Amino acid sequence: MSTKLIVGLDGSGSGDRALAYAKRLSKLIGKCSIELVYVVEWSPYSFQTPEENASRHKRREQEIKTAMERVVQPTLDALKADGFTAAGRVKHGDAADILNAVAMEEKAEQIVVARSSEGGFTRRIFGSVTANLVMHASVPVTVVG
Repeated sequence: MSTKLIVGLDGSGSGDRALAYAKRLSKLIGKCSIELVYVVEWSPYSFQTPEENASRHKRREQEIKTAMERVVQPTLDALKADGFTAAGRVKHGDAADILNAVAMEEKAEQIVVARSSEGGFTRRIFGSVTANLVMHASVPVTVVG
């Protein structure tokens, strides 16, 4: 049986650091697969006009396609070229909830994410994805600085 690691990608340097750690951990573990997860954030606090609601599904599908083409697929290709077993997906919604749900669905041993760089007022009111994930995840979470 293979150990599975979930890696939260965001298309930035912080996601790259989380991936680098997961690659290192995967080599240490041995028989291990990496599941990349990119989440297109959706906030229940944003208000939409009727026109925006009408085009929302199409826009959501385009955001998912773009993230897969620009972030997930190139990362998967590089992982596989380096000899790693990997898969990836793009989801739309709350990042902490989705990363935890994917971990449970995949029976993962661990989630690897980067520390959030968000600061200021928003973080104090709503918290960060990383903090929410650490507090509520069903599996261990490794936070990379």
